[in-house]
Amino acid sequence: MKIHHLNCGSMREIESELGALPAVCHCLLLETESDGLILVETGLGTPDVARPRETLSEEFLGRAQPVLDPEETAIRQIERLGFRPEDVRNIVLTHLDLDHAGGLPDFPWARVHVPEAEREAALGAPGPHPEDRVRYRPAHWAHQPLWVTYPGVRGEPWFGFDAVRPLEGIAAELLLVPLGGHTAGHAGVAVRDGARWLLHCGDAYYFHGEVDPDDPRGHPGLDLLEQITEVDRPLRLANQARLRELARFHGDEVTLLSAHDPWELARHRNGGDAAEISRAPRRG
Repeated sequence: MKIHHLNCGSMREIESELGALPAVCHCLLLETESDGLILVETGLGTPDVARPRETLSEEFLGRAQPVLDPEETAIRQIERLGFRPEDVRNIVLTHLDLDHAGGLPDFPWARVHVPEAEREAALGAPGPHPEDRVRYRPAHWAHQPLWVTYPGVRGEPWFGFDAVRPLEGIAAELLLVPLGGHTAGHAGVAVRDGARWLLHCGDAYYFHGEVDPDDPRGHPGLDLLEQITEVDRPLRLANQARLRELARFHGDEVTLLSAHDPWELARHRNGGDAAEISRAPRRG
């Protein structure tokens, strides 16, 4: 399997001890022998770029300040890599927030794998959480995707996590790992990469310092955003603690990544050269 690390949506710049970079929508494109292309997360799609005030929310546009570059959409990057969009047969999502599911309309033929609780929360929005009308945008699934959903009560243990499920109809080693707290059905996506695992943690954390087992630390601006968007704080914090333990005891077997941390994307995509993380304009 070959793994491509894509940025499918640059957003507001983040400051840290490593400098300042735009936040990203870190997606994975998996080249497999048996399953064609698999897209893990979609970021923002072409409808979001063309009609942002129709498909996105005013709150998100003001808060995130997305660059909205059509060349950053997953479908355009897939074409630049020499593939056809139709080669994407399966899409796996950590959750259905607008900056994770915005590219779904670009791949209407693909099967969309997501936890059952997340699909129910999204399609039933607006629910009790004040962020529901911001995060869940019906335009992203108006084409009626081919949903493949997973209940959260069945599964197997995996590095200390419970109810972990393989993905149905996919021969490649991909697992759905429950990581609730950010949304009702939030999950991580584990990808077998040779002798190691790569765990896409979605929004279980925003900043790499949060899961540092030796020096855990948050990010002032991102900590506030995490609190605004969480649906279950004790569960979110407990899962962050479990991820730190995973990094501490199994860091040689599992690599963690967040959906929005630009330094992690730079490390995976550019060998640590953070200056080349995005061609999009820097935003303050």
